[in-house]
Amino acid sequence: MCTVVSLVSIVRMKALTFVGIVVALSNAKTPCQPRDFGHGSVVCLCTADYCDTLEPLGPIPNNKFYHLVSSQDGERFEVSYGEIGNHSLDLPDVVIRINKTETFQKILGFGGAFTDSTALNLAVLSKDLQRQILKAYYGKNGLEYNLGRTNMGSCDFSSRLYSYDDVEGDVSLDHFALVEEDNLKIRYIKEAQKLNPDIKLFASPWTAPKWMKTNNQFFGQGSLRTEFYPAWATYFVKFLEEYEKLGVQFWAVTAQNEPLDGILPNFSFNCMGWTPGQQRDWIKNNLGPTLASSKFNQTKIIILDDQRPLIVIWARAVLRDPDAAKYISGIGLHWYGDIYPPTILEQAHKEFPEYFLLGTEACIGSNPLEEAVLLGSWNRAERYASDIIQDLNHWVTGWTDWNLVLDLEGGPNWAGNTVDAPIIVDNVTDRAYKQPMYYALGHFSKFIPRDSVRIGFESEDSKGLHVLAVQRPDNVTVLVILNQNDVSISVAIQDSQNKRIEVSVGQHSLHTIAY
Repeated sequence: MCTVVSLVSIVRMKALTFVGIVVALSNAKTPCQPRDFGHGSVVCLCTADYCDTLEPLGPIPNNKFYHLVSSQDGERFEVSYGEIGNHSLDLPDVVIRINKTETFQKILGFGGAFTDSTALNLAVLSKDLQRQILKAYYGKNGLEYNLGRTNMGSCDFSSRLYSYDDVEGDVSLDHFALVEEDNLKIRYIKEAQKLNPDIKLFASPWTAPKWMKTNNQFFGQGSLRTEFYPAWATYFVKFLEEYEKLGVQFWAVTAQNEPLDGILPNFSFNCMGWTPGQQRDWIKNNLGPTLASSKFNQTKIIILDDQRPLIVIWARAVLRDPDAAKYISGIGLHWYGDIYPPTILEQAHKEFPEYFLLGTEACIGSNPLEEAVLLGSWNRAERYASDIIQDLNHWVTGWTDWNLVLDLEGGPNWAGNTVDAPIIVDNVTDRAYKQPMYYALGHFSKFIPRDSVRIGFESEDSKGLHVLAVQRPDNVTVLVILNQNDVSISVAIQDSQNKRIEVSVGQHSLHTIAY
C-alpha cells in the first residue's frame, strides 16, 4: 500500500553538499509530490491540477555552475548553483579533465513512443491530466523531448491485432485505411507538436497484413512473400499520405521493427522476419525507389531497428551495396542486447561513419522473473542512465524510450508482454506517477539539445562513475555523472580553460552540471 512520504524529508529544497560556495535554488515551479510504494525510492504524483515542473536552463550567472540532482534518497530535479574556481579539494576522489577540442558526434535528440497503448491510456484520463503528461514530456517546463516514435499498424502494445488493409489480395491497396488507434495517436502527437514544433517523428512497422506473409499470421515465424515486395513498399507511402492528410509528417521510417523476431520459431507477438540480405534487396529495389519517386522523398530510412550484437553484420550486408546504401540515413538500435560490449558500436561507426546510430527503443520489466511495473525503482533509473551514457560515449546520436504512458499492470498489451514506463497511470483514480526513470531521462533530454556535440574527457580513476560530456550549440558545457556506488564521491572537474568545478556526488545519484 502506498504511504505518503514527508515533503520535509524527501523534497528538501536545501543546499546540496558541494565543496565550496553554494547558492541553493529550486527551478521547479512546483515540487515533486512523493509517494513510496516500497520499491526502493519514490515516484512523483501528478493529478489534473498538480504536477512538478522544471524550467528550461536559462543564463548561468558569471563564475557559477548549474547543478541538478536526482537520487535514490528522493531528490528529484533539485537545483543549486555553485562557484567556479573554488579549490577546496586538495585530494578529490576523482578528477575529470575536459577536452573541448576533442569532438565526436552531434546529438540528434531524446524521446519516447506514441504507441496504441499510450494513446488508449491517455484517452481515459481527464483532459487536464492528459495535458499535464504531454507537457511533462514535450513542454518547456518538462523534459523537452524532441523525438517521437509510433507503430505503423498494430504491435504488441496494441489492444488488438490489425493492419491497414486486411482485404486479401488487394495489391493495389484500394482498401488501405487508418484505424481509430491512429486517430487517437494523432491527437496526442499534434498536442505534443504544439508544445515542441521541432519533434522529429519516425514510424516503425511490426508486420505486413497477414495475406502478404509466408505464414499468413501477424506473429510467429514468417516473412514477406516476394511477390508482395512492391505492395509493401507502397504501403509505407500510403501510411505517410494518410498521416499527412491529418496534419502529421514523419522525419523517418524504420524498415522493420526487430527483423530477427520473425525468423525465430513461435515468436509470440507481431513480427516479420528479414535477413540482412533480404532487407538490403527490398530497400534497393522497392522501398528506396518508391519513397524517392513519391512526395516523401526526403523521408529518411533507418535500417536494423534491432539489437546491438547485429549491428556490424547488418550494416556490412546492407550498406556495402551502394544501390541500397544511397537510400539509407541511419541504423536503429534497441537496448535489450546491450550486455554485448559497446565496442561494436565503435566498429560500426568506423566502417560506416556517414550513417547515424540512433537508439530507437528501450524498456524494462519484460523479464518474466521480475514485476512489469515497479513504482519507485531507482535501479531501473540507473539502468537507463548508464545505458544512455554508454551509448552516447560510443557514437550513438540519441535515445528513444518505448511507451510514454502505461497503466498499473504495464499495458494494455494484447500478447501479455507487459513492461514498465517512465509515467504510469491509474485510470481509475485519474492519477499519474512519474517514475525515477522519467527523471533519469530528463537529466539528458532537458539539457542536451539537438546539435550538441559530444566532447572528450579523461580520468585516471573514475571510481566507477559514468560520465558524459557535451558542448551545446549555445556554448554551454554539460556533464552528466551517474554514481551507482554505495558511497559519496568527491569530484573535481577541470577544463582546458582552467575552469575548476568541485562537487560531491552522493551515493546512487544522477547529476547534470552545466557551465
